[in-house]
Amino acid sequence: MRDSYPCYVGNQACEPNHDLVVYDKFGGAALTRVPLADEATIDRAIGLAVEAREPMARLAAYERQAILEHCVRRLRERADELAECLCLEAGKPIKDSRGEVTRLIDTFRVAAEESTRVYGEVLPLDISPRAAGYRGMWKRVPLGPCSFISPFNFPLNLVAHKIAPAIAVGCPFVLKPASLTPVGALILGEVLAETDLPPGAFSILPCRRDGARLFSEDPRLKLLSFTGSAEVGWALKARAGKKRVILELGGNAACVVDRDVDLDDAVARLLIGAFYQSGQSCIGVQRILIHEAVYDEVKRKLVEGTQALQVGDPRDEQTVVGPLIAEKEAERLEGWIADAVAAGARLLCGGQRDGATLTPALLEGVPKQHPLVRQEAFGPVAVLSSWSDYGAALAEVNDSDFGLQAGVFTRDLHRANQAWDALEVGGVVIGDVPSWRVDHMPYGGVKDSGLGREGIRSAIEHMTEVRLLVVRTPPRG
Repeated sequence: MRDSYPCYVGNQACEPNHDLVVYDKFGGAALTRVPLADEATIDRAIGLAVEAREPMARLAAYERQAILEHCVRRLRERADELAECLCLEAGKPIKDSRGEVTRLIDTFRVAAEESTRVYGEVLPLDISPRAAGYRGMWKRVPLGPCSFISPFNFPLNLVAHKIAPAIAVGCPFVLKPASLTPVGALILGEVLAETDLPPGAFSILPCRRDGARLFSEDPRLKLLSFTGSAEVGWALKARAGKKRVILELGGNAACVVDRDVDLDDAVARLLIGAFYQSGQSCIGVQRILIHEAVYDEVKRKLVEGTQALQVGDPRDEQTVVGPLIAEKEAERLEGWIADAVAAGARLLCGGQRDGATLTPALLEGVPKQHPLVRQEAFGPVAVLSSWSDYGAALAEVNDSDFGLQAGVFTRDLHRANQAWDALEVGGVVIGDVPSWRVDHMPYGGVKDSGLGREGIRSAIEHMTEVRLLVVRTPPRG
């Protein structure tokens, strides 16, 4: 990692200051410095994006594809560098960091493919004699300058899910990366600066949350895409004015385990779903609902598996659980666990804190209204409960303010379909954890988990609008 990185204003690298210090999330040492953009800089970047609207819209599909293919090639070449930076600035275990880089490349690769498949449709209009002689067709056109605000937990791939589809359709953009993890986005800026994007097409601007007003409020921006907490997301939407808004927010994802499944397989997947990335995923497994006939066996296997997970330095190849993004988050969760135990819950394992690191924890008997059940834990903790009636188990999954994804381990096709019909979530995953995602599928939630969908094709629909053409053929003679 270099001593400093520039931000990008209208495709150009600039270093007006080095006011933002980026820290090693495990050791605590300063890693590097990056600029903090002020409101005047953000305003200028938005103005440049407005100027780039027409040149971006004029890019041919093959030109947009070539830009994205350049990104794929360069990201492959810099994969080790990106993974190392991610491991340090986010505290993400190195194996998970490499996995995110792989997904980052996939996201750009899919965007390159979809850039030539932004289709329209011929629309027959002659549905009555009044419309005889008329024909219609529609196409999708780029919406215009977009505003993106990305989170700390996937600072490469969740940035890619915003900027790659924008390039695929020809939308200029301004991006605010998370202040805790800005380096990956700035490296992506280096790669984009190597391309033939029109001047002003992109800006990448770290800034403080209280200085980011224009990202949500400026009327020149036609779309706001935010990924982060529900509290912040809904507040931004309230101030966004007339622009479109996509919100990818929080969750307290549940996973149902039926009696008829391979329990060893289910437990192995649950351990990953609950504790990968130290539980800092909006679709991480937080609530585990187990059929009463296999509850004791699954609980035993989960406790044994959880206690075997290596916790510590994310640079160690064997580490599964690294630090949380900040010590205050580990302190918060430590407090939630202690409060749950005081309220009658049983701590089965884990929950010990050392600085920003919290050993992965499992609890049972947690009161239904406790934050560990009702709110988003966003850390390495999961709550176990049992069920005997499948419909009641699905109702318990739905008993949440959130609805992002849910997992169901069952071999019963009818129960799988029942879950798909009944669960109030954006996605139902059968035979695996809700944490599973492939980057081209529609992804997003309902209720407090947000609105709109990401995934390249879904994002392309949000970043374009339908433009209709009607042609009248005059009657002969």
